[in-house]
Amino acid sequence: MAEKNKNPLKAISLVMILTLIGKILGLLRDRLLAVNYGSGMETNAFLAASQIPRNFFDVVFASAVAASFIPVFNEYLTKKGKREAIIFSGNFITVIGLISLLLTGLGIVFAGPLVTLFADGFDAQTTALCVSLTRVMFPTALFTGITFSFVGILQSFDEFNIPALISVLMNIIVIAYYYTFNTRFGIYGLAGAFLVGFFMQAAVQVPSLVKKGFFYKPSLNLKSDGMKKVFAMMLPVLISTWVQPINQMINTRFGSHLFNGAGVSAITMANNLFLIITGVFILSVTNVIFPRLSRLTGEDDKLQFKDTISLTIHASMYFVIPMTAGLMVLARPLVSLIYGGGEFTGFSITITSQALRFVSLGMIGYALQMILSRAYFARQNGKTPLIAGIISITVNLVLCVLLTDSFNVTGLALASAAAGTVNAIILIIPLQKTGSGFITKSFIIDMVKMLLSTIVMTAAVFFLMSFFAGMGDGKLMQAVMSVVPAGVGFVVYFVVTAIFGLSETKTAIRYVKRRFSARRA
Repeated sequence: MAEKNKNPLKAISLVMILTLIGKILGLLRDRLLAVNYGSGMETNAFLAASQIPRNFFDVVFASAVAASFIPVFNEYLTKKGKREAIIFSGNFITVIGLISLLLTGLGIVFAGPLVTLFADGFDAQTTALCVSLTRVMFPTALFTGITFSFVGILQSFDEFNIPALISVLMNIIVIAYYYTFNTRFGIYGLAGAFLVGFFMQAAVQVPSLVKKGFFYKPSLNLKSDGMKKVFAMMLPVLISTWVQPINQMINTRFGSHLFNGAGVSAITMANNLFLIITGVFILSVTNVIFPRLSRLTGEDDKLQFKDTISLTIHASMYFVIPMTAGLMVLARPLVSLIYGGGEFTGFSITITSQALRFVSLGMIGYALQMILSRAYFARQNGKTPLIAGIISITVNLVLCVLLTDSFNVTGLALASAAAGTVNAIILIIPLQKTGSGFITKSFIIDMVKMLLSTIVMTAAVFFLMSFFAGMGDGKLMQAVMSVVPAGVGFVVYFVVTAIFGLSETKTAIRYVKRRFSARRA
C-alpha cells in the first residue's frame, strides 16, 4: 500500500515550486511564439491546430484518465495490495494505449473536417496550413495517454515531484527549438518540437516508476473488476473533463471570425496566461489532494473527506479572490510584458489584454470546479460533473452567439468566465444538500473578509499604476508596472487579512516566527 504523505503542505509547496518553474517556462515559450510569429496566419493556424489534439487529449488524459484510474488503483492498493494494483495498471495502460493509437489515426485521417468544424472562419491558406499542422501534431494523443497513466501511478505512490517536472521538460525542449532550428524549419519544425516534448514527458517518468517497483505486464482483460469500474466512470468523466477544451474550441471557432482570424490568438493567449497563473496554485493543490481523497473514500472516512475539501477550498479562495482582481487590473501591462514585441504589435496587445481581463472573472469558478470535480471523481461519481459540464458548454455556446458580434473578444471571454462559474455552482449544490458541503456561516464571513481585503488591495494597485502611468513603455517599465503593484498589492492584502484574523495569514505568520526563532537559536 502507498505510504500516506505525512506532510501534505510540504508536498504541495514542492509541487507548486516545480509547477511555477514550468509555468514561467510556458510563458517564455508563448512569448517566443508571439515575438517570432505575431498574431498572423502561422500563429493562428498553429494555435488552432495544437488545440485540437493537445487540448482535447492533454486535458482529457490529465483529468479523465487520472480521475477514473487513481480511485480504482488506490482501491486495489488498499484492499488487494501493491502487486495486484500494478497488474491492474498494466491492463489499464494497454487499453489506453490502444485507444490513443486509434484516436491518433482517426485524427490524422479526418484533420480537414476537424479544422473546418473548429475554425471555420479561416481563409483557404490558413485552413490548409492548419490541417497540415494538425496531422503533424495528432500523435500527441498517443503520448499523453501513456504520460498521464504514469502520472496517476506515481501520484498514487505519493511521488508528486516527477509528474510536476514533465511540463518543465516539455517547455525546455520547445524553447530550445526557437533558439536553434526555428529559422531553418519554421512552424512545421515547431510542431515537431512539441511532438518530441510530449514523448519525453512519458519517458522521463520511467526511472521513478521502476524505483517504485512498477513493472509493465501487457494485458487486455476488459472484463476485470478494475476495468469494469474504470469503464463505468470513464464516459461521464471524459465528457465532464472535455468541458474546458470544448469551450476553448467553441471560442476558437467564434474567434476565427474576428479581426481576420486574430481573435484566435487573442483568446488562446489570454486563456493560456490565465491558466498558467491560476494553475500554479490550483493544479498543485488538486494533484496532491486527489489521491488523498481517493484513499479516504476507500477507507470510508467521510468526516476527513469533508474536512479535506473544506480546508482546501478555504485556502484556495484566500489566494484566488485577490488573484482574480489583480489579473484584471494588471492585464494590459502583463500582456505587454510577456507577449509584446517583435511581430506582436499594439493592436494584438490590446485585444489580448481585453480577453484576459474578462476571462479572469471566471477564476473563482475555475478553482472551485477543479477541486470539487476531484471530490466527485474520488467517490467514483462522474454523473454530477457530467451534468455540470453539459450545462457549462451550453452556456458558453449561447453566450458566444449572443455576445461575440457586439463585444468581440470581450464577449468570448465573458462567455468562458460565465460557463466556468455555472459549472462550479452546479457542483456545489448536491454537496450542500447531502451535508458534505463547505458553505457554512463561518465560511461566508471569511469570504467577505477576503473580498474586503481584496478591495483595499485593488485600490492600492490602481494608485500605483496611476503613479507609473506615462513614465515610459519599455520592457523595464512594463516589468515595473507589473511587478511593483502586484508585490505591494500582496503586502496590503496580507496585512488586511492579518487584521481580520484569517487562518491562512495566522499560519503564515506562525511559520515565519518559527523559522526566525530557529535561525536565531
